[in-house]
Amino acid sequence: MNPDCWNQIGVWGDRNCPELLAHSHCHNCPVYATAGRGLLEREAPAGYRDELTHSLAQEKDEQAVNTISIGIFRLKGEWLALPTYTITEITEPSPIHTLPHRSNNVLLGVVSIRGEIHICISLTEFLGLEATASSQTISPIIYQRMVVVEKEGDRWVFPVDEMYGVHRIHLDELQNVPATVSKTTGTYTTAIINWQNTSVSYLDDELLFYTLNKKLL
Repeated sequence: MNPDCWNQIGVWGDRNCPELLAHSHCHNCPVYATAGRGLLEREAPAGYRDELTHSLAQEKDEQAVNTISIGIFRLKGEWLALPTYTITEITEPSPIHTLPHRSNNVLLGVVSIRGEIHICISLTEFLGLEATASSQTISPIIYQRMVVVEKEGDRWVFPVDEMYGVHRIHLDELQNVPATVSKTTGTYTTAIINWQNTSVSYLDDELLFYTLNKKLL
């Protein structure tokens, strides 16, 4: 039998192969199956594995250059982002235990995350975000979550109205903050990202953690 019979007399050829009456298609023919197994089981050419390993490593390095990883979430009608190195965990909402004599609406109380007690804040109140008549959502099913963030040993927990997850972007996608951004949000926004036809405020984590520590601790 011609080793390339499926391209000569099979379904990709002139269809004169007598075995087509029995198998209806070359995919069902033992000759085709044997040829496929032989192709997969053959030894790799000399240097193939080294070349493939080098190629994959180089591709990964090229993708990582000039890109950043961000976590994207929604508060009220605003889509915001923080660098993923500050996000340690995303959990389902947990009961918030209020603290007596709290002096502002930013400090919600404390929550237990995996048996550890953490300070829970309202990032919505901290940024001065207001509810809008309609919030732009990404998914028809909205899951509220709690986000645990940490930087240099300082850890905070805050609820979000919607969590998209992790997204990698190129530095060229970071745009200057326009003057139309609200004063409070703009203070903590270091760049704007156009993502899925939505403007995302990329928050300045350095300033955010510094201000939280100064005002609440």
